[in-house]
Amino acid sequence: MIDYHLLQALSAVVEQGGFERAAKLLCLTQSAVSHRIKQLEALAGQPVLLRTAPPVATPTGQRLLNHLQQVRQMEATLGLEATSVTTLRLAVNADSLATWLPQALVMPHYPQLCFDFVVEDQSVGLKRMKQGDVMACLCASSQPVNGAKVQALGALRYRAVASPDFIRRYRLDQQLLTQLPQAPCLVFNQDDQLQHQYLQDVCGKPPQQTHLCPSSEGFLRAALAGLGFGLLPELQMQPYLQTKQLVDLTPHYHLDTPLYWHYWQSESPLMAQLRQQITTTARQQLHCVS
Repeated sequence: MIDYHLLQALSAVVEQGGFERAAKLLCLTQSAVSHRIKQLEALAGQPVLLRTAPPVATPTGQRLLNHLQQVRQMEATLGLEATSVTTLRLAVNADSLATWLPQALVMPHYPQLCFDFVVEDQSVGLKRMKQGDVMACLCASSQPVNGAKVQALGALRYRAVASPDFIRRYRLDQQLLTQLPQAPCLVFNQDDQLQHQYLQDVCGKPPQQTHLCPSSEGFLRAALAGLGFGLLPELQMQPYLQTKQLVDLTPHYHLDTPLYWHYWQSESPLMAQLRQQITTTARQQLHCVS
């Protein structure tokens, strides 16, 4: 049996960013908070907190925090409304966070709700659910993990774009198929395979030069500046096509990435409402999966 006073101490230290503020929140001394953390680690048989500045939960500690969140949500289900701030840790892909997702997360009936976003490429985000690190996950995998369910949302559509200056410099307007694999390519991170798939489909070759740019906003700015070409969500780059700051390299081609919402089977009313809002917004913003 877990002593929830110990879990509350861990939660306070992580959320408040230190032992001193956690002690003030819990109306305890710092030594008492430290003692509770040590007790929890003794019960878990391993560290639950990295003593950094600020302190960070270990994978085991994060699983315990997620368990505490689930308990708090179940208390809300029973009408035991919490008066403290509730933080939901979600794994999401950067392009969704930069485009359609934020409007789905506005929940006026839960004014004390906060989000902790763990940004992962859509191809690998599900590992956070498998590790028990998050309460829900938005990713490209349709296979649920043990103890979870999955709901299809739709597809985020991508198109390959570049700035007019970049097109001129690399003669893409004259010899697209031969020149494009040689031109610098923007890639979000090592897990991002969209550009590789695009080039393989269009040119039959992989990219020869890549810039790693792990930021959706930075990715867009790099394309606008002419640093490289890359695949951007239609939702993000459409205004720049209209102003001709970006050019669609292959108007006949688009790449759709299906997205899925993964959530635990023990779903609270809060998580159910969040899922409903995300599903509704996705229907409005995403493409149907063919």
